[in-house]
Amino acid sequence: MLSVKDIQAVYFIGIGGIGMSALARYFVSLGKSVSGYDKTATPLTAALEKEGIPVHYEENLQIIPKDVQLVVYTPAVPSSHAELIFYLQCGYTVMKRSEVLGIISNSSFNICIGGTHGKTTTTSMTAHILRHTGYGCNAFLGGIAVNYGTNFWSDPRNVAVIEADEYDRSFLRLHPDIAVISSMDPDHLDIYGTEEALQDAFIAFSQQVKAGGTLFSKHGLPRGSALNAGRHYTYSLQNESADAYAKDITMHDGSYRFSVALPGGGIDGFTLHMGGMHNVENAVVSIAIAHQLGIEPAAIVDAVEKFQGVKRRFEYVIRNSRMVFIDDYAHHPEELRALITGAKTLYPGRKCTVIFQPHLFSRTHDLADEFASSLDLADDVVLLPIYPARELPMPGVTSEMIRDRMKSDYVKVVKREDLTNYIKNEYVPAANLEFGELLITAGAGDIDALVQPVKELLEKI
Repeated sequence: MLSVKDIQAVYFIGIGGIGMSALARYFVSLGKSVSGYDKTATPLTAALEKEGIPVHYEENLQIIPKDVQLVVYTPAVPSSHAELIFYLQCGYTVMKRSEVLGIISNSSFNICIGGTHGKTTTTSMTAHILRHTGYGCNAFLGGIAVNYGTNFWSDPRNVAVIEADEYDRSFLRLHPDIAVISSMDPDHLDIYGTEEALQDAFIAFSQQVKAGGTLFSKHGLPRGSALNAGRHYTYSLQNESADAYAKDITMHDGSYRFSVALPGGGIDGFTLHMGGMHNVENAVVSIAIAHQLGIEPAAIVDAVEKFQGVKRRFEYVIRNSRMVFIDDYAHHPEELRALITGAKTLYPGRKCTVIFQPHLFSRTHDLADEFASSLDLADDVVLLPIYPARELPMPGVTSEMIRDRMKSDYVKVVKREDLTNYIKNEYVPAANLEFGELLITAGAGDIDALVQPVKELLEKI
């Protein structure tokens, strides 16, 4: 088996991906030579280049390194990619990101957090608690932790906190000592085919937990009784039938105060400065993990209060009496439902406008009715065209497919390049600044590149 000790140089195909960049930063932390390719330049690839990692943006066999011991690629890269074909045909060691993560975590104590949604915030919050309290961990995150401005950090303690990705069954290469399953809602049906097959994969993930390990799963999951581990606890937002849950929740100025009931006890006095009741639930399981590790309750309370969230997870872009602008990565109907419900609960009485960019033709096709139902919770909805990511167009599958299923009075499809004109010429003139406006941008594609231009327009009113 390949050993990390034998690797001096690593090349990444798709280095700008959130999981790939975390691995790239890991190898840099070990003093390895790292370089990579990505299709487009982004703020994340710019950050990697600033950290000393060479990145290029064209498939070019003349400039790729030939003296590497490992080539890592993401499943999002097509099999026809010229660089990938070259390395495969020339006999290089070529591995998926998930395979490399499996090797790295082979000899560590692993806290692996999975679920069709909620995993990025929960992973980041758990890793933050361990870091802030001085317990220590290596962190492989699926988002940028605002406290630290990165998706990876290293620590002498041989503990790894890992976001366990269900896409392409990647998480089945991990062997957790502690595992979390936050949700098993239908997603990635292009890979799994059926909801039952997706659930089967999560059941298999639960069986990856090491002997004597612990599983935390959300209370009430479908087929939850089939989840299998040495110790199995459930958690919930407020359901007292769960082993861990929040109680005495109050809201104050966009933050939550609460206590947490835990197996064998509880901890009082938490404050979470992150919007959305679903994030209180995410905090419950992060707190339960820290408690099981023996971290002092007072230190856990302090760490939760100091947690600043994750980039693009209920991220406040503007927050004042006239305008609240939230940006979020939500790209699944249940994520949208939690996002819109949470925002409207925190800011009742404000008109809620959601700008949503669907992600993947297959997901839009499979879940169009569910997207329509979730988006109907908003007052006004603007849909951007579908972001294709790794997919080719599917006949008849467009954002209009969602629009036509919605019941809301105001649903509009706007070209991506026309969004700023919509904000300037339609949204701003109609804004009710006396009662305050609530604007949400959501999606996992390139809608994040529009956040700053929209912010600049809104700051002028």
